[in-house]
Amino acid sequence: MPTNKVAIYWFRRDLRFEDNTGLYHALKGDTPVLPLFIFDTNILDDLEEKHDARVMFLHDTLSAMHQKLQQKDSSMLIRHGVPEKVWQEILQEYDVAAVYTNHDYEPYAKKRDENTRKLLEKADIPFHTYKDQVIFEKDEILTKSGTGYKKFTPYKRAWLGQLKDEMLESYPAALSFSNWYTTKPLPMPSLQELGFERADIEIPPNHIDDEVIRHYQKKRDYPAQDGTTRLGVHLRHGTLSIRELARKAKEINDTYLNELIWREFYMQVLYHNPQVVDTSFKPKYDKIPWRNNEEDFRRWCEGTTGFPIVDAGMRELNKNGYMHNRVRMITASFLTKHLLVDWRWGEAYFAEKLLDYELANNNGGWQWAAGSGVDAQPYFRIFNPHSQTKKFDNTEDYIKKWVPEYGTDQYPEPMVNHKEARDRAISVYKEALNT
Repeated sequence: MPTNKVAIYWFRRDLRFEDNTGLYHALKGDTPVLPLFIFDTNILDDLEEKHDARVMFLHDTLSAMHQKLQQKDSSMLIRHGVPEKVWQEILQEYDVAAVYTNHDYEPYAKKRDENTRKLLEKADIPFHTYKDQVIFEKDEILTKSGTGYKKFTPYKRAWLGQLKDEMLESYPAALSFSNWYTTKPLPMPSLQELGFERADIEIPPNHIDDEVIRHYQKKRDYPAQDGTTRLGVHLRHGTLSIRELARKAKEINDTYLNELIWREFYMQVLYHNPQVVDTSFKPKYDKIPWRNNEEDFRRWCEGTTGFPIVDAGMRELNKNGYMHNRVRMITASFLTKHLLVDWRWGEAYFAEKLLDYELANNNGGWQWAAGSGVDAQPYFRIFNPHSQTKKFDNTEDYIKKWVPEYGTDQYPEPMVNHKEARDRAISVYKEALNT
């Protein structure tokens, strides 16, 4: 074991050198900092698609960070395995003085971090964690009775009421510090060694477009327009600071800031109610006798339902790993209400495909559509795909882009009759919820 002490900074959902809370605190210390990233096999082994664009994005991002560190005569320790075993190996290889990282809130991450903390405690190594991926976390925004919020509007009022400008200030860029652990370039596993291949999906840039934010409320509901920031993947993996984005939103457009608050609302719901991963937030909704027809689900996944706006959304998702938010609501409502397929099926499919997949938001959005979640739409509110099309894609530009055979003999007839499917859903929901 080397005799030189080292502080380990563990990158997870914060893959940037700029405005990184935990990394800033690590570099402020007296011990040289060696960054670490673990390609977690507990997560990767569950990914069936080996051309997963998210893994490619992580690998590309880490490669770029690796090169920047070499300019500081340092490097990044990149490992592939089960975190607990990786940490055991690291403690044999390095004289670790302390470990720094940023908080993660998902159930698996909390369990992983608690196991890591216990392992480090046995070796008398402090484990420092910090808030970074949100403005408010855990128990910072609570109701007067001391519980987590179940309604968005009062949560938003409390969030805005506690917000102070200094909370949105950025931390100094990490590469401006000199306290990096000096080492020759450390090896980095190739994408193929991780068991993956490059995908042909293009990752949107992490550039904050002021004009998009400025006109957000006017354009955000129209899928044919370039009216959203497409920054979800960067917030998910921390290649963009939430403080920087929230500061910009606060300056330019409250409607966009509202979307960032929704993100934190769902994260606090998950934190206080981890059971929502597998069950409905409103338990009585688990009584619904879903049809769960596998052929119906397959056609929904492929985008061959005969409902053009639904099919366009699913094809966009399958091709680009992205779906416009308005269309996400339409497709989710269609699956859970028109086809009476369990929201968990749809949630899992989105989790597999979305570049910006985030457990809290995905779960919250699907339970909202199904009526089973916090502050969800009532069960009898069922999106009409035809009227949604007229309202948000009236010229059908979005549909024509993704469903080129629309209007020809090759396009399938609708799977269901909207009115009949709506009436069936209301009847099934009503009977299940009143028993």
